[in-house]
Amino acid sequence: MPERVFLASRNAKKVAEMQRILAEHVPGVLVVGLDDVPDYDEPVEDAPDFAGNALLKARAGWAATGLPTVADDSGLCVDALNSMPGVLSARWSGPPKDDDRNNRLLLDQLVDVPEERRGAHFECAVAFVAGERELVVTGQMKGRVIRECRGSGGFGYDVLFVPDDQAGTLTSAEMDSATKDAISHRGRALRALAPQIAPVLGA
Repeated sequence: MPERVFLASRNAKKVAEMQRILAEHVPGVLVVGLDDVPDYDEPVEDAPDFAGNALLKARAGWAATGLPTVADDSGLCVDALNSMPGVLSARWSGPPKDDDRNNRLLLDQLVDVPEERRGAHFECAVAFVAGERELVVTGQMKGRVIRECRGSGGFGYDVLFVPDDQAGTLTSAEMDSATKDAISHRGRALRALAPQIAPVLGA
C-alpha cells in the first residue's frame, strides 16, 4: 500500500495539486481527501488568521483518521478593502459558500476603484499534523484584481486575479497547472512543506 496522506478538503483540485507537488518529494505517496474517509465533525473555522484555521482542520483530521494530515486555509487580501475578504474569503457573500456570488460581490465593491489601487495578494497557510508533530508554513502570490471574470480553471477568486509573477496578463484561472503551481500561494506553501514532512512519511 502506498503511503497515504489526508488532505482535509473536499476540493478535488486542491487534492490533485497537493498530489503533484508532494509526489516530487515522496514518490508513490497517495493523497486522499474528505470524500475518501469516513465522515467526521469538521471544526468551525473561527480562528482569526489563516494559520489558526489550518491547524484547527489538520488537528481534527488527524484525530478522526489517524492519517498524517494536511490542511490549508487561504484567501484573497485586497488592498483597497483593508486586506479583506481575508479569512472570510470563502463566505464573503454569506452562506452557503458560492464562488460566483463572492466574485460578483467583490466586483461590486471595487467598481469605482482605479487600476492603480486594485492591488491584492492571495495568502495561504498549510498545516501538517501527525501525532505530536505539527508544522505550519505560509505562501503568498501578489497581483491585482481585474474588472471581469476570465478563465475556467482554478476556483474561488482565480477568475478575477492576475498574478504579478508572470510574463503575461493571464488570470490564475487561465494558467495551466504547472505554471500556476510554480507561482501560486498554495504551491509555494506546499513546496516549503513537502521536504519537511517527507522524513515523517518514510521517504
